Amino acid sequence: MVLQRHPNLWPPFTQMASAAAAQRVTAGDGALLLREEGAPLIDAISSWWVTLHGHANPVMAEAIADQARRLEQVIFADFTHEPAEQLAVRLSGITGLQRLFFSDNGSTAVEVAIKIACQWWANRGQPRHQIVAFDGAYHGDTFGAMAVGERNLFSAPFEDKLFPVARVPWPSTWWNDDDVDRKETAALQILEDTLQTPTAAVILEPLLQGAGGMTMVRPEFLREVERRTKAAGALLIADEVLTGFGRCGDWFASRRAGIRPDLMALSKGLTGGCLPMGVTMASEAVFEAFIGDDPNLTLWHGHSFTANPLGCAAANASLTLLEQNPTAFQNFEARHRPQLEALAQHPRVERPRLLGTVAAFDLVVGGTAGYLNPAGPTVKRIAMEHGVFLRPLGQVVYLLPPLCITDAQLEQCYEAIQTALDQL
Repeated sequence: MVLQRHPNLWPPFTQMASAAAAQRVTAGDGALLLREEGAPLIDAISSWWVTLHGHANPVMAEAIADQARRLEQVIFADFTHEPAEQLAVRLSGITGLQRLFFSDNGSTAVEVAIKIACQWWANRGQPRHQIVAFDGAYHGDTFGAMAVGERNLFSAPFEDKLFPVARVPWPSTWWNDDDVDRKETAALQILEDTLQTPTAAVILEPLLQGAGGMTMVRPEFLREVERRTKAAGALLIADEVLTGFGRCGDWFASRRAGIRPDLMALSKGLTGGCLPMGVTMASEAVFEAFIGDDPNLTLWHGHSFTANPLGCAAANASLTLLEQNPTAFQNFEARHRPQLEALAQHPRVERPRLLGTVAAFDLVVGGTAGYLNPAGPTVKRIAMEHGVFLRPLGQVVYLLPPLCITDAQLEQCYEAIQTALDQL
Protein backbone atom coordinates (compact mmCIF):
# COMPACT_ATOMS: atom_id res chain seq x y z
CA MET A 1 0.00 0.00 0.00
CA VAL A 2 1.51 3.32 -1.11
CA LEU A 3 0.04 6.34 0.63
CA GLN A 4 0.26 9.75 -0.98
CA ARG A 5 0.32 13.04 0.91
CA HIS A 6 -2.50 15.43 0.12
CA PRO A 7 -1.10 18.64 -1.39
CA ASN A 8 -3.42 20.99 0.52
CA LEU A 9 -3.93 19.57 4.00
CA TRP A 10 -2.00 20.58 7.13
CA PRO A 11 -2.71 18.05 9.91
CA PRO A 12 -2.36 18.88 13.63
CA PHE A 13 0.58 17.85 15.85
CA THR A 14 2.38 16.45 12.80
CA GLN A 15 5.88 17.07 11.48
CA MET A 16 5.29 16.62 7.77
CA ALA A 17 8.97 16.03 6.99
CA SER A 18 9.03 12.76 8.91
CA ALA A 19 5.45 11.59 9.47
CA ALA A 20 3.94 8.78 7.47
CA ALA A 21 1.26 9.77 5.00
CA ALA A 22 -2.23 9.79 6.49
CA GLN A 23 -4.54 6.90 5.72
CA ARG A 24 -7.97 7.61 4.27
CA VAL A 25 -10.90 6.50 6.43
CA THR A 26 -14.08 5.87 4.47
CA ALA A 27 -16.47 5.05 7.31
CA GLY A 28 -16.78 4.08 10.94
CA ASP A 29 -18.69 1.29 12.60
CA GLY A 30 -18.86 1.24 16.39
CA ALA A 31 -15.29 0.91 17.64
CA LEU A 32 -13.94 0.35 14.12
CA LEU A 33 -12.39 2.67 11.55
CA LEU A 34 -12.89 1.40 7.98
CA ARG A 35 -10.00 2.31 5.70
CA GLU A 36 -9.88 2.75 1.95
CA GLU A 37 -6.96 0.32 1.97
CA GLY A 38 -6.28 -2.25 4.64
CA ALA A 39 -8.33 -4.06 7.24
CA PRO A 40 -10.49 -2.22 9.78
CA LEU A 41 -8.76 -0.74 12.80
CA ILE A 42 -10.05 -0.65 16.37
CA ASP A 43 -10.12 3.01 17.40
CA ALA A 44 -8.60 2.44 20.83
CA ILE A 45 -8.30 6.15 21.67
CA SER A 46 -11.78 7.28 20.59
CA SER A 47 -10.30 9.55 17.91
CA TRP A 48 -8.57 11.90 20.33
CA TRP A 49 -10.95 11.05 23.15
CA VAL A 50 -14.16 12.39 21.61
CA THR A 51 -16.02 9.35 20.22
CA LEU A 52 -18.12 8.29 23.17
CA HIS A 53 -20.73 5.88 21.78
CA GLY A 54 -18.83 4.67 18.73
CA HIS A 55 -18.61 5.76 15.13
CA ALA A 56 -21.74 6.18 13.00
CA ASN A 57 -24.06 5.62 15.95
CA PRO A 58 -27.55 5.59 14.42
CA VAL A 59 -29.22 7.36 17.35
CA MET A 60 -26.74 10.22 17.16
CA ALA A 61 -27.00 10.42 13.37
CA GLU A 62 -30.78 10.56 13.44
CA ALA A 63 -30.85 13.27 16.12
CA ILE A 64 -28.55 15.48 14.05
CA ALA A 65 -30.45 14.82 10.82
CA ASP A 66 -33.80 15.53 12.46
CA GLN A 67 -32.53 18.83 13.84
CA ALA A 68 -30.97 19.80 10.48
CA ARG A 69 -34.37 19.43 8.83
CA ARG A 70 -35.80 22.04 11.25
CA LEU A 71 -33.09 24.54 12.25
CA GLU A 72 -29.36 24.37 11.61
CA GLN A 73 -28.18 27.69 13.12
CA VAL A 74 -29.45 30.95 14.61
CA ILE A 75 -27.70 33.85 16.32
CA PHE A 76 -27.81 33.09 20.04
CA ALA A 77 -27.44 36.67 21.28
CA ASP A 78 -31.02 37.55 20.29
CA PHE A 79 -32.69 34.16 20.07
CA THR A 80 -32.83 30.86 21.89
CA HIS A 81 -34.09 27.43 20.89
CA GLU A 82 -35.38 24.27 22.51
CA PRO A 83 -32.29 22.04 22.08
CA ALA A 84 -30.10 24.61 23.88
CA GLU A 85 -32.64 25.10 26.66
CA GLN A 86 -33.03 21.37 27.15
CA LEU A 87 -29.27 20.85 27.25
CA ALA A 88 -28.80 23.65 29.78
CA VAL A 89 -31.39 22.15 32.12
CA ARG A 90 -29.89 18.67 31.87
CA LEU A 91 -26.26 19.72 32.34
CA SER A 92 -27.17 21.96 35.25
CA GLY A 93 -28.87 19.02 36.93
CA ILE A 94 -25.89 16.71 36.45
CA THR A 95 -23.10 19.18 37.29
CA GLY A 96 -24.84 21.16 40.05
CA LEU A 97 -23.83 24.38 38.26
CA GLN A 98 -26.70 26.58 37.22
CA ARG A 99 -25.46 28.59 34.24
CA LEU A 100 -24.23 27.39 30.86
CA PHE A 101 -22.15 29.45 28.41
CA PHE A 102 -21.61 27.95 24.94
CA SER A 103 -18.41 28.07 22.90
CA ASP A 104 -16.78 25.99 20.17
CA ASN A 105 -14.32 23.49 21.67
CA GLY A 106 -12.29 22.55 24.73
CA SER A 107 -9.75 25.35 24.42
CA THR A 108 -12.42 28.02 24.17
CA ALA A 109 -14.39 26.48 27.05
CA VAL A 110 -11.25 26.93 29.18
CA GLU A 111 -10.69 30.45 27.83
CA VAL A 112 -14.22 31.40 28.84
CA ALA A 113 -13.72 29.96 32.33
CA ILE A 114 -10.52 31.97 32.82
CA LYS A 115 -12.14 35.17 31.56
CA ILE A 116 -15.17 34.67 33.79
CA ALA A 117 -12.96 34.06 36.83
CA CYS A 118 -10.85 37.16 36.26
CA GLN A 119 -13.80 39.41 35.41
CA TRP A 120 -15.76 38.10 38.40
CA TRP A 121 -13.21 39.69 40.69
CA ALA A 122 -13.11 42.90 38.63
CA ASN A 123 -16.92 43.16 38.63
CA ARG A 124 -16.92 42.93 42.41
CA GLY A 125 -14.38 45.75 42.67
CA GLN A 126 -11.71 43.40 44.05
CA PRO A 127 -9.45 42.60 41.09
CA ARG A 128 -7.18 39.59 41.54
CA HIS A 129 -4.58 38.58 38.99
CA GLN A 130 -2.92 35.35 40.10
CA ILE A 131 -3.98 32.12 38.39
CA VAL A 132 -2.75 28.84 39.87
CA ALA A 133 -2.27 25.75 37.68
CA PHE A 134 -0.58 22.39 38.10
CA ASP A 135 2.65 21.04 36.67
CA GLY A 136 2.04 18.82 33.64
CA ALA A 137 -1.33 20.36 32.81
CA TYR A 138 -2.77 20.70 29.32
CA HIS A 139 -5.77 22.96 28.85
CA GLY A 140 -5.74 23.67 25.11
CA ASP A 141 -3.85 25.52 22.40
CA THR A 142 -5.36 29.02 22.38
CA PHE A 143 -3.29 31.63 24.21
CA GLY A 144 -5.07 31.67 27.55
CA ALA A 145 -5.30 27.88 27.59
CA MET A 146 -1.61 27.60 26.69
CA ALA A 147 -0.72 30.00 29.49
CA VAL A 148 -2.27 27.81 32.20
CA GLY A 149 -0.88 24.63 30.65
CA GLU A 150 2.58 23.15 31.03
CA ARG A 151 5.19 25.23 29.24
CA ASN A 152 6.81 22.87 26.73
CA LEU A 153 7.68 22.45 23.06
CA PHE A 154 4.04 23.16 22.10
CA SER A 155 4.06 26.63 23.67
CA ALA A 156 7.77 27.55 23.43
CA PRO A 157 7.48 29.87 20.37
CA PHE A 158 4.88 31.95 22.22
CA GLU A 159 6.45 32.07 25.68
CA ASP A 160 6.85 35.86 25.75
CA LYS A 161 3.16 36.31 24.92
CA LEU A 162 1.73 34.10 27.70
CA PHE A 163 0.61 35.58 31.01
CA PRO A 164 2.39 34.41 34.17
CA VAL A 165 0.89 31.53 36.12
CA ALA A 166 1.77 30.15 39.56
CA ARG A 167 2.61 26.42 39.48
CA VAL A 168 1.94 23.64 41.96
CA PRO A 169 3.23 20.05 41.68
CA TRP A 170 0.83 17.35 40.48
CA PRO A 171 1.36 14.32 42.76
CA SER A 172 0.64 11.68 40.15
CA THR A 173 0.25 8.13 41.39
CA TRP A 174 -0.10 4.58 40.13
CA TRP A 175 -0.61 1.06 41.40
CA ASN A 176 1.62 0.20 44.39
CA ASP A 177 2.93 3.75 44.73
CA ASP A 178 4.48 3.92 48.21
CA ASP A 179 5.43 7.59 47.92
CA VAL A 180 2.02 9.11 47.22
CA ASP A 181 1.38 10.46 50.73
CA ARG A 182 4.65 12.38 50.75
CA LYS A 183 4.04 13.79 47.25
CA GLU A 184 0.56 14.98 48.16
CA THR A 185 1.70 16.59 51.40
CA ALA A 186 4.47 18.48 49.62
CA ALA A 187 2.15 19.65 46.83
CA LEU A 188 -0.51 20.84 49.28
CA GLN A 189 2.06 22.82 51.25
CA ILE A 190 3.22 24.56 48.06
CA LEU A 191 -0.42 25.28 47.16
CA GLU A 192 -1.04 26.72 50.62
CA ASP A 193 2.01 28.98 50.32
CA THR A 194 1.03 30.03 46.78
CA LEU A 195 -2.49 30.97 47.88
CA GLN A 196 -1.06 33.53 50.29
CA THR A 197 -1.03 35.77 47.21
CA PRO A 198 -4.60 36.85 46.39
CA THR A 199 -5.69 34.38 43.72
CA ALA A 200 -8.44 34.69 41.13
CA ALA A 201 -8.72 30.96 40.39
CA VAL A 202 -7.12 27.55 40.64
CA ILE A 203 -7.53 25.43 37.50
CA LEU A 204 -7.08 21.66 37.32
CA GLU A 205 -7.99 18.54 35.38
CA PRO A 206 -9.81 16.51 38.04
CA LEU A 207 -8.33 13.06 38.71
CA LEU A 208 -6.66 12.75 35.29
CA GLN A 209 -4.25 14.90 33.30
CA GLY A 210 -4.73 13.73 29.72
CA ALA A 211 -2.14 15.14 27.31
CA GLY A 212 0.28 15.49 30.22
CA GLY A 213 0.70 11.71 30.15
CA MET A 214 -2.53 10.22 31.52
CA THR A 215 -1.28 11.04 35.01
CA MET A 216 -3.72 10.38 37.84
CA VAL A 217 -4.19 11.70 41.38
CA ARG A 218 -6.29 10.46 44.29
CA PRO A 219 -9.72 11.94 45.09
CA GLU A 220 -8.62 12.87 48.61
CA PHE A 221 -5.89 15.10 47.19
CA LEU A 222 -8.43 17.02 45.10
CA ARG A 223 -10.69 17.45 48.12
CA GLU A 224 -7.79 19.04 49.98
CA VAL A 225 -7.06 21.29 46.99
CA GLU A 226 -10.69 22.39 46.99
CA ARG A 227 -10.67 23.08 50.72
CA ARG A 228 -7.58 25.27 50.55
CA THR A 229 -8.73 27.04 47.39
CA LYS A 230 -12.07 28.02 48.87
CA ALA A 231 -10.49 28.99 52.19
CA ALA A 232 -8.39 31.46 50.20
CA GLY A 233 -11.53 32.83 48.52
CA ALA A 234 -10.37 31.78 45.05
CA LEU A 235 -12.58 30.18 42.42
CA LEU A 236 -12.01 26.55 41.44
CA ILE A 237 -12.07 25.70 37.72
CA ALA A 238 -12.44 22.05 36.69
CA ASP A 239 -11.29 21.33 33.15
CA GLU A 240 -13.45 18.29 32.35
CA VAL A 241 -12.95 18.48 28.60
CA LEU A 242 -11.52 14.94 28.65
CA THR A 243 -12.77 13.62 31.98
CA GLY A 244 -16.46 14.43 31.55
CA PHE A 245 -19.36 12.26 30.41
CA GLY A 246 -18.37 8.96 31.98
CA ARG A 247 -14.72 8.81 31.01
CA CYS A 248 -13.62 8.49 34.65
CA GLY A 249 -16.33 6.06 35.75
CA ASP A 250 -18.86 8.67 36.88
CA TRP A 251 -20.70 11.38 34.97
CA PHE A 252 -17.87 13.79 35.79
CA ALA A 253 -14.51 13.34 37.49
CA SER A 254 -15.47 16.10 39.92
CA ARG A 255 -18.39 13.98 41.08
CA ARG A 256 -16.22 10.92 41.51
CA ALA A 257 -13.66 12.96 43.46
CA GLY A 258 -16.31 14.60 45.63
CA ILE A 259 -15.49 18.22 44.75
CA ARG A 260 -17.75 21.07 43.65
CA PRO A 261 -16.00 23.50 41.30
CA ASP A 262 -17.27 27.02 40.67
CA LEU A 263 -16.61 26.72 36.93
CA MET A 264 -16.38 23.68 34.67
CA ALA A 265 -15.13 23.43 31.07
CA LEU A 266 -16.71 20.73 28.89
CA SER A 267 -16.22 19.50 25.31
CA LYS A 268 -15.02 16.28 23.56
CA GLY A 269 -17.64 13.74 24.72
CA LEU A 270 -20.24 16.52 25.11
CA THR A 271 -21.69 15.78 21.66
CA GLY A 272 -20.66 12.13 21.63
CA GLY A 273 -17.80 13.17 19.36
CA CYS A 274 -20.13 14.04 16.49
CA LEU A 275 -19.83 17.84 16.32
CA PRO A 276 -17.51 20.50 17.77
CA MET A 277 -18.97 22.26 20.79
CA GLY A 278 -17.73 23.66 24.07
CA VAL A 279 -19.56 24.59 27.26
CA THR A 280 -18.50 26.45 30.38
CA MET A 281 -20.69 25.82 33.39
CA ALA A 282 -20.80 28.42 36.18
CA SER A 283 -22.45 28.64 39.58
CA GLU A 284 -25.29 31.07 40.10
CA ALA A 285 -23.10 33.03 42.54
CA VAL A 286 -20.54 33.59 39.78
CA PHE A 287 -23.21 34.49 37.23
CA GLU A 288 -24.83 37.11 39.47
CA ALA A 289 -21.69 39.27 39.45
CA PHE A 290 -22.24 39.88 35.73
CA ILE A 291 -25.79 41.24 36.13
CA GLY A 292 -26.53 44.94 36.61
CA ASP A 293 -27.21 48.31 35.01
CA ASP A 294 -23.54 48.95 34.26
CA PRO A 295 -22.70 47.56 30.80
CA ASN A 296 -19.12 47.03 31.97
CA LEU A 297 -20.39 44.07 34.01
CA THR A 298 -21.27 42.20 30.80
CA LEU A 299 -19.25 39.17 29.73
CA TRP A 300 -18.27 40.46 26.30
CA HIS A 301 -17.49 37.12 24.73
CA GLY A 302 -19.14 35.03 22.03
CA HIS A 303 -18.72 32.71 19.05
CA SER A 304 -20.42 32.61 15.67
CA PHE A 305 -21.71 29.08 16.30
CA THR A 306 -22.66 29.61 19.94
CA ALA A 307 -25.32 27.04 20.94
CA ASN A 308 -25.42 25.58 17.43
CA PRO A 309 -28.71 23.62 17.28
CA LEU A 310 -27.08 20.62 15.58
CA GLY A 311 -24.46 20.38 18.32
CA CYS A 312 -27.13 20.77 20.99
CA ALA A 313 -29.20 18.02 19.40
CA ALA A 314 -26.16 15.72 19.36
CA ALA A 315 -25.38 16.54 23.00
CA ASN A 316 -28.93 15.81 24.09
CA ALA A 317 -28.91 12.51 22.22
CA SER A 318 -25.60 11.58 23.81
CA LEU A 319 -26.90 12.37 27.31
CA THR A 320 -29.94 10.20 26.64
CA LEU A 321 -27.75 7.27 25.59
CA LEU A 322 -25.68 7.67 28.77
CA GLU A 323 -28.80 7.86 30.92
CA GLN A 324 -30.23 4.73 29.32
CA ASN A 325 -27.10 2.69 29.97
CA PRO A 326 -24.96 4.20 32.77
CA THR A 327 -23.34 0.84 33.47
CA ALA A 328 -21.48 1.23 30.16
CA PHE A 329 -19.19 3.75 31.85
CA GLN A 330 -19.68 2.71 35.47
CA ASN A 331 -18.45 -0.84 34.82
CA PHE A 332 -15.74 -0.11 32.26
CA GLU A 333 -12.97 0.02 34.84
CA ALA A 334 -13.75 -3.58 35.79
CA ARG A 335 -13.39 -4.59 32.13
CA HIS A 336 -9.91 -3.06 31.97
CA ARG A 337 -8.60 -4.31 35.30
CA PRO A 338 -7.78 -8.00 34.65
CA GLN A 339 -6.22 -7.18 31.29
CA LEU A 340 -4.07 -4.39 32.72
CA GLU A 341 -3.07 -6.51 35.72
CA ALA A 342 -1.76 -9.19 33.37
CA LEU A 343 0.02 -6.65 31.16
CA ALA A 344 1.60 -5.01 34.22
CA GLN A 345 3.73 -8.13 34.71
CA HIS A 346 5.64 -7.37 31.50
CA PRO A 347 9.20 -6.11 32.13
CA ARG A 348 8.61 -3.20 29.75
CA VAL A 349 5.69 -1.88 31.84
CA GLU A 350 5.94 0.45 34.82
CA ARG A 351 3.53 2.71 36.70
CA PRO A 352 0.30 1.00 35.57
CA ARG A 353 -2.79 3.06 36.38
CA LEU A 354 -6.50 2.85 35.77
CA LEU A 355 -9.44 5.23 36.01
CA GLY A 356 -12.82 4.53 34.47
CA THR A 357 -12.39 3.99 30.73
CA VAL A 358 -8.70 4.99 30.81
CA ALA A 359 -5.92 2.45 31.28
CA ALA A 360 -2.31 3.62 31.03
CA PHE A 361 1.28 2.75 31.82
CA ASP A 362 4.80 4.01 31.18
CA LEU A 363 7.20 2.11 28.96
CA VAL A 364 10.54 1.12 30.40
CA VAL A 365 12.71 2.63 27.68
CA GLY A 366 16.07 4.26 27.15
CA GLY A 367 16.56 7.91 26.31
CA THR A 368 14.77 10.95 27.61
CA ALA A 369 11.20 10.46 28.76
CA GLY A 370 8.63 12.74 27.17
CA TYR A 371 6.54 13.42 24.12
CA LEU A 372 9.42 12.92 21.66
CA ASN A 373 10.58 9.55 22.97
CA PRO A 374 10.74 7.22 19.93
CA ALA A 375 9.28 4.20 21.74
CA GLY A 376 5.74 5.53 21.35
CA PRO A 377 5.75 5.62 17.53
CA THR A 378 7.20 2.10 17.49
CA VAL A 379 4.34 0.77 19.64
CA LYS A 380 1.87 2.66 17.46
CA ARG A 381 3.23 1.08 14.27
CA ILE A 382 3.24 -2.47 15.63
CA ALA A 383 -0.26 -2.12 17.10
CA MET A 384 -1.62 -0.91 13.75
CA GLU A 385 -0.11 -3.96 12.07
CA HIS A 386 -2.30 -5.96 14.46
CA GLY A 387 -5.52 -4.04 13.82
CA VAL A 388 -5.43 -1.51 16.67
CA PHE A 389 -4.96 2.25 16.46
CA LEU A 390 -3.04 3.76 19.39
CA ARG A 391 -1.36 7.13 19.72
CA PRO A 392 1.06 6.95 22.68
CA LEU A 393 2.09 10.13 24.47
CA GLY A 394 5.84 9.67 24.20
CA GLN A 395 6.64 6.69 26.41
CA VAL A 396 3.10 6.64 27.86
CA VAL A 397 0.83 4.00 26.33
CA TYR A 398 -2.87 4.22 27.03
CA LEU A 399 -6.25 2.85 26.02
CA LEU A 400 -9.28 5.12 25.96
CA PRO A 401 -11.82 3.30 23.76
CA PRO A 402 -15.45 4.15 22.98
CA LEU A 403 -18.02 2.72 25.36
CA CYS A 404 -19.36 0.37 22.69
CA ILE A 405 -16.14 -1.62 22.30
CA THR A 406 -16.78 -5.35 22.65
CA ASP A 407 -14.90 -7.59 25.07
CA ALA A 408 -13.25 -9.32 22.13
CA GLN A 409 -12.12 -6.01 20.65
CA LEU A 410 -10.78 -4.84 24.02
CA GLU A 411 -8.86 -8.08 24.37
CA GLN A 412 -7.42 -7.55 20.89
CA CYS A 413 -6.16 -4.13 22.01
CA TYR A 414 -4.27 -5.64 24.93
CA GLU A 415 -2.91 -8.43 22.74
CA ALA A 416 -1.61 -5.87 20.24
CA ILE A 417 0.11 -3.94 23.03
CA GLN A 418 1.60 -7.18 24.37
CA THR A 419 2.97 -7.96 20.92
CA ALA A 420 4.43 -4.47 20.60
CA LEU A 421 6.12 -4.75 24.00
CA ASP A 422 7.64 -8.08 23.05
CA GLN A 423 9.07 -6.56 19.86
CA LEU A 424 10.52 -3.39 21.36
